[in-house]
Amino acid sequence: MRFLKKIFTWWDGATIGTALYSARKGRFVAEDGAGNRYYESKKGPRRRWVIYAGGNDASNVPAEWHGWLHQTVEDIPDQSLPPARVWEAPYTPNLTGTGGAYRPAGALEKGRNRARASGDYEAWSPS
Repeated sequence: MRFLKKIFTWWDGATIGTALYSARKGRFVAEDGAGNRYYESKKGPRRRWVIYAGGNDASNVPAEWHGWLHQTVEDIPDQSLPPARVWEAPYTPNLTGTGGAYRPAGALEKGRNRARASGDYEAWSPS
């Protein structure tokens, strides 16, 4: 069943065609902390691509690897960048549309209850 899923679904990871292309024409470069695997073409015009660890979502690619994929940076980010600073937050993908998305206190999903603010609207009523 998993084999059929790989043949017919493109939105849930790499298809069989992409995996075969990567093995045949690509050179494995590195793997990031999220498990995404990065490839570069062996010969011909230089192409770079990623095989996502989970579903195909471009927000799963960290900024440094995004620069490498678009050939803005030549060196492999894991080898050329300095270590992360203590104050830097770890990379997180975009969570919009998922259960982990930010919901403020007045959101529909949070029960529509929020503290009253000084700038709240008060309707005019004639005296």
